[in-house]
Amino acid sequence: MPFLSTTSAHLLAGLFAFTYVGSIYTSKSARLRFSKRKVNLPEGQARLKLQTERWRDDPDVIKARLLAVSGATLICCLIVFIVMKNGNGDNAMQNLTPNAWLHLGFTWSNILPLLLTPLLYAGPLYVQFLEKTLPFQEDWDFEDDVLFRFFSIFGLRNYFVAPITEEVVFRACVLTVYHLAGASQKKMIFLSPLVFGAAHIHHAWETYHRYGCTATAAKRAIISTIVQVSYTSVFGFYCCYLFLRSGSLIPPIAAHIFCNIMGVPQPTYEMSLLPDRKLSIAAMYLFGIISFVCTLQSWSYTDGSLYWQ
Repeated sequence: MPFLSTTSAHLLAGLFAFTYVGSIYTSKSARLRFSKRKVNLPEGQARLKLQTERWRDDPDVIKARLLAVSGATLICCLIVFIVMKNGNGDNAMQNLTPNAWLHLGFTWSNILPLLLTPLLYAGPLYVQFLEKTLPFQEDWDFEDDVLFRFFSIFGLRNYFVAPITEEVVFRACVLTVYHLAGASQKKMIFLSPLVFGAAHIHHAWETYHRYGCTATAAKRAIISTIVQVSYTSVFGFYCCYLFLRSGSLIPPIAAHIFCNIMGVPQPTYEMSLLPDRKLSIAAMYLFGIISFVCTLQSWSYTDGSLYWQ
């Protein structure tokens, strides 16, 4: 019999999302501050930041938010421990901690699941090779491309704290409670990422203010939020699949970090920059997609996965 009811799992998933997103609004130093003045701007152009405002890329805001989401992540993990403790009752308490860690995916993975995302990005990686910007190529610079990019406050947010905490909360914690509720693999893959997508809706408020608080700004905020929620939900499907198949947090975290580094592929733009290599770029994109599809099932699995028996 499942530890939890489906309703309890839904409520806990919502609580995790609320805890994570809400953490950046509970602290005054982590909250954004915008002028309410309307500014008519050319479509697609953001306004300049006022001195009295606080935007998400301000270093002090980033620091406060990193601390907030790190604390929220620990709280979500603690909630999972409490839920599992109540489910165990007074029996098998000595196995609670290792069992909880196993459910949360704090275990090793095979190397193959880590290679799936780079394989999918064969096209963009090939373009970087042509531009000589891959590591140790002619136009790659250690100081700019490693030290400044990854170890600045922006790099810590984009490539370390954000992907790790998001995967712990929206993959490990959310999928754990759905697993404890006896949810099927399909439901965990295709329904639980909607929580992750919905957690990005709050960005609409920021977009609306940055683009002038006008009807055009509202339209842009709605459209960009729909796109972001859709993209993050689809990405969530993939990360959930990796987590369930491997039983480990390492593959989805690695995929999240890698995608943040590479960004959204732009084949049309890349071909316009290198028109003489258009055919080879298209071929590498196609190679990456076909290879990814063909290897997804076999490469993603790790023997002994708790979630994929």
